Amino acid sequence: MKHKLVRKTVRDFAETELGPLVSELDREARFPWEVVEKMRPLHFFGLQIPKEYGGAELDSISYAITIEELSRVSAAMGLCVTVHNSVGAYPVVRFGTQSQKDKILPPMAKGESIGAFCITEANAGSDAGGVETHAVREGDTYVINGTKIFVTNGGICGTILVFAVTNPDVPREGASVFIVESDTPGFSVGEIEDLCGMRASPVSSLFFEDCRIPATSLLGQPGDGLKIGLAALDTGRIGIAAQALGIAQAAFEAAVKYAKERQQFKQPISKFQTIQNYLADMATEIDAARLLLYRACAYKDKLLPFGAEAAMAKLFCSRTATRVADRAVQIHGGYGYSKEYEVERYFRDAKVTEIYEGTSEIQRMVISRSVLSKPS
Repeated sequence: MKHKLVRKTVRDFAETELGPLVSELDREARFPWEVVEKMRPLHFFGLQIPKEYGGAELDSISYAITIEELSRVSAAMGLCVTVHNSVGAYPVVRFGTQSQKDKILPPMAKGESIGAFCITEANAGSDAGGVETHAVREGDTYVINGTKIFVTNGGICGTILVFAVTNPDVPREGASVFIVESDTPGFSVGEIEDLCGMRASPVSSLFFEDCRIPATSLLGQPGDGLKIGLAALDTGRIGIAAQALGIAQAAFEAAVKYAKERQQFKQPISKFQTIQNYLADMATEIDAARLLLYRACAYKDKLLPFGAEAAMAKLFCSRTATRVADRAVQIHGGYGYSKEYEVERYFRDAKVTEIYEGTSEIQRMVISRSVLSKPS
């Protein structure tokens, strides 16, 4: 009953507040601050932040439902919210000191400071060991220099978790994570990327030029970067799986509606077996994806290892999003390639879910390692 209420509440909000704007936001590549103002008091930015810091402290299935329902209407806003909550706030909740939590989490929970986590660089994507951004200890401070690219929420971020090398002799083991606030001297934001899909998502490069921060801004211990990064990505993959599921659900609903309305040979195309087969496969894949996602959520909430389960959910949900969106376009025929219908946006938005938060190829590596590590 609780989860049904969460779904209804978020769906009503998304359809009412985002629905009328979503085409305009996509067309103009504009981030809707006016909607953010309405989201703040509803705890969208503190979904899994503990209540003591002003968050909603939702269980993971409620969290996934929230991201799915936002993404069903606006995948870009679903992305903003999940990145903020998962890879932005979650590492602070799990690895932060009490003083870091007291300072950072309340404004994040209120949506006053939007979170981002940046690893990717020109020479480092799937290979975190290729990171060149470095942080040098100078007395009671660290000085960060480097450039991060394709940072989700980069154009609007207030709190940034930065993956940087602190021991260049062993860059993979010597990486650390730092909390940087956007008003820190030496930090700057690049131009917003002109993307194929997710066009209302302010993705940008971030620059750190002699960016000096207190040593107390180190998250965890020196060298904890890979551990923190992997934990963040595991929980982040649940959010991206939910986002992909929302896109798939939207595309499926649009395809069903169109198939019932579109007439060919004097009957609705839903009467044709090929269309029925498409819709049957789409429905089955969406249900399977949702079950994989909920399993990963359940493992996380039971404090069980969930890395492989999150990778399976992310792999399958993202693949489902691209396949369902592709079939939805096919069912719409020529109209599916026109901006008059929303399925072309679902088609563009879906693809990137197979890329960020770990490509599908990386997910398969994670899954295969889990499989091969088990006794025969």
